[in-house]
Amino acid sequence: MASHIVGYPRMGPKRELKFALESFWDGKTTAADLEKTAKDLRISIWKQMADAGITFIPSNTFSYYDQVLDTTALVGAVPPRYGWSGGEVAFDTYFSMARGNAKQPAMEMTKWFDTNYHYIVPELGPDVKFTLSSRKAVQEYKEAKELGIETVPTVVGPVTYLLLAKPAKGVSKDFDLLSLLDSLLPVYKQVISELEEAGAKWVQFDEPSLVLDLEQHKLDAFKKAYSVLGANVGVKLLIETYFADIPAESYKLLTNLEHVAAIGVDLVRGVKTISLIKEVGLPGKKTLFAGVVDGRNIWANDLAASVKTLVELEKILGKGKVVVSTSCSLLHTAVDLQNETKLDSELKSWLAFAAQKVVEVVAIAHALDGKKNEEIFSVNASAQASRRSSSRVHNEAVKKAAGALLGSDHRRATPVGARLDEQQKHLKLPILPTTTIGSFPQTPELRRVRREVKSKKITEEEYNKAIKAEIASVVELQEKLDIDVLVHGEPERNDMVEYFGEQLQGFVFTVNGWVQSYGSRCVKPPIIYGDVSRPNAMTVEWSKYSQSLTARPMKGMLTGPVTILNWSFVRDDQPRSDTCMQIALSIKVEVEDLEAGGIQVIQIDEAALREGLPLRKAEQANYLDWAVHAFRITTSGVKDTTQIHTHMCYSNFNDIIHSIIDMDADVITIENSRSDEKLLSVFKEGVTYAAGIGPGVYDIHSPRIPDTEEMAERIRKMLAVLESKVLWVNPDCGLKTRKYQEVVPALTNMVKAAKILRAELASTK
Repeated sequence: MASHIVGYPRMGPKRELKFALESFWDGKTTAADLEKTAKDLRISIWKQMADAGITFIPSNTFSYYDQVLDTTALVGAVPPRYGWSGGEVAFDTYFSMARGNAKQPAMEMTKWFDTNYHYIVPELGPDVKFTLSSRKAVQEYKEAKELGIETVPTVVGPVTYLLLAKPAKGVSKDFDLLSLLDSLLPVYKQVISELEEAGAKWVQFDEPSLVLDLEQHKLDAFKKAYSVLGANVGVKLLIETYFADIPAESYKLLTNLEHVAAIGVDLVRGVKTISLIKEVGLPGKKTLFAGVVDGRNIWANDLAASVKTLVELEKILGKGKVVVSTSCSLLHTAVDLQNETKLDSELKSWLAFAAQKVVEVVAIAHALDGKKNEEIFSVNASAQASRRSSSRVHNEAVKKAAGALLGSDHRRATPVGARLDEQQKHLKLPILPTTTIGSFPQTPELRRVRREVKSKKITEEEYNKAIKAEIASVVELQEKLDIDVLVHGEPERNDMVEYFGEQLQGFVFTVNGWVQSYGSRCVKPPIIYGDVSRPNAMTVEWSKYSQSLTARPMKGMLTGPVTILNWSFVRDDQPRSDTCMQIALSIKVEVEDLEAGGIQVIQIDEAALREGLPLRKAEQANYLDWAVHAFRITTSGVKDTTQIHTHMCYSNFNDIIHSIIDMDADVITIENSRSDEKLLSVFKEGVTYAAGIGPGVYDIHSPRIPDTEEMAERIRKMLAVLESKVLWVNPDCGLKTRKYQEVVPALTNMVKAAKILRAELASTK
């Protein structure tokens, strides 16, 4: 049996690409330095897979920022505002699209399906002129071939590319993006031709949109695309799908595409797909790339179970028609377990990162070929048994408490409008109150202090003194800027999920388990291996100290249960909803302790609520029901006078706005600036939102600093659809990744903009 990897992490085992990118952006190193680091990473990955014995090794899964942005560069769909004049898309244009520049904002960024990975949204209109403008796919194929390694060049498929795009500024939101397919396909056809000329035998097109519930005209677009792309070519085409069960209509379409040689399916999240394969089969000479090794989690594969699944598939389809693969790209998991030196041996035996998953794929393939490695399978079986029976995993008291939550919907008794009136009597905030989302810049000095306390180079007392000094500085700065509701800046926190997980039972942490979130930004997801509980207060003392420094309201800052769940590697031996309820109970106690400590405003971030929404519509209502319930649990015990905020990050919220309302927060802050006020269309269409809302007035993921009038104009657009009494003024997200020389002028302009609008509102009364 042949073996295949859908894709692989590109940051490197020690985040080598991250540091190379940031050094280049800071002007400390050259483009040649960046390119060398990138090439070294690509070569090491290809050699690793070749040495392991992978049959189908992917190329062009490397990216300097994002694979969808790479596709925009490939087809020359650069928005006119970046001044690109044609030819190869160079670094300055490429990174301007991703990050913005001094004159132009970045393109919109949003979540890649239901993952925490962010892609750069293409901006397309009827006037776009597609042209081959990047030969990266061909160059990387040749690069591997020079090493003697045959690869499968991988490209985001043309239909998924168009379905992930948005109408460009000034183009009607009703513009049919699929109408561009005919003009896009010649560029893809040219890419295939150049790859074939270079010697490629296969080309992989990633079309995860095929797992969505698609209307007939979208299915027709796939049929048209691959009828054109596959005609009269000498390479074989693989269409790769992932992240969910493939619907019957999409599967039947793929099986009937004459020029498609192979289909990839996710058999981890796609638990019903095998039944579909049994029913429909796989006609002709097509091959099934069976994704049995989980590309989105870090648990060791149950090798015996995977072999059993593949044996069943071979019985259905026939020998030689099945290839063992990963469920999706390994981009979504950590890189190499060998770099983890602090995990105990038992827990480590339960895990597999990307490098280990490559070995698992090969071991499964060899077993199906009659070359089973008995030692590997024996060790794996022992680890599976150890995890199932370990007392570290199970806490009956926690299970019982979480199970009892199902009997009530845990709503606050008083409606939000009345609560806001009570809160205003205590807080006495101005119209259009200003705030920030939570974090302030994490300076090199802060990171040094945290490293040194962990390595015991400084004492806890010295560490606490340094953190208190930073908090005092952040509070003083906000008062100087005249911000209305303050934050303490979160200097004691490494990550908004990791910080809490480190203080909760049932979590464990890695040293180098980094996963790319966007661009150079990486996160180190906690591993939830067992039942979750909170042994001690986590934030109360820092919040009380911060509030003691100011008479202005100080927000207590927490991460919500759904976000902790969705941004962790979650145990797969019980429903995710059960784990979420356990986390919700832990956060509920923390909220009540903050209130008892005198904190009147508490923000519970649910940045990842939308991210966890299942891709298939039939499964969405159940998820939203328990996810919203989990949030309400955390706030159900507080007084009416305690103001609950929540924050949500880059996603399309319009389709879940009623669930957001059902969360019953007093104030919600939300990403807005990169999406051209797309969120505001919900309110234009008649949705009534009685709580406070703060659509972000500037993009913190770009180094660009918008001026006061630009932010004021954003606020005016918001006031056209929202009442002034509910509107808050804030950035899009936390300021952790920015520098103070960017943050101070940006916040200065934000506060000035709010004051300008207050004056305008006062003058119209």
